[in-house]
Amino acid sequence: MSQEIEIKFRVDDARALARRLRAAGFRQVTRRTHESNTLYDLPGQRLRKRGELLRLRKYGSSWLLTHKAKGKVSRHKSRVETQTRIEDGEQFHKILQALGYLPSFRYEKFRAEWSDGKGHVVLDETPIGFFGEIEGPARWIDRTANLLDISRDSYITDTYAGLFYAWKRRTRSRAQEMTFRAVRNSKAPV
Repeated sequence: MSQEIEIKFRVDDARALARRLRAAGFRQVTRRTHESNTLYDLPGQRLRKRGELLRLRKYGSSWLLTHKAKGKVSRHKSRVETQTRIEDGEQFHKILQALGYLPSFRYEKFRAEWSDGKGHVVLDETPIGFFGEIEGPARWIDRTANLLDISRDSYITDTYAGLFYAWKRRTRSRAQEMTFRAVRNSKAPV
């Protein structure tokens, strides 16, 4: 188990962010890679109501199962995160369903990861826009944000599901999941 501390922020210019990362001494750890995520919950959304998350992620060809405990939100979001690699995510999906866990939300993005050896900055291209995440010790997050010209009032502590539902309210989209296909094929009511 490890403590995850992070913030998100909106990215207006992905190339400019990459230039700032290189100038700040970060190196790219992974190239732009497709990532698909499925959140699972029990009937009645018992995990969500407790503030927990169970996620099966496919990143490139790798699978990862993650549980996130209820977190604390202040300037940063902090919570215990437990994860393990899974050999066959499609079979694990069947196991989760057999145990009563059902898919509750799907989202995807293209992610590139950067590091300076102390923490990570990721650039996420999602169906609802570009976002960055800074993950590491709290003081390091603030120093890194400052280096990248990200003000503290730009910090986002919401989840991608929360960001998606806020986007749906703003745009009146009918998309039911944050996938490129669902968002592209949804139309707001006229």
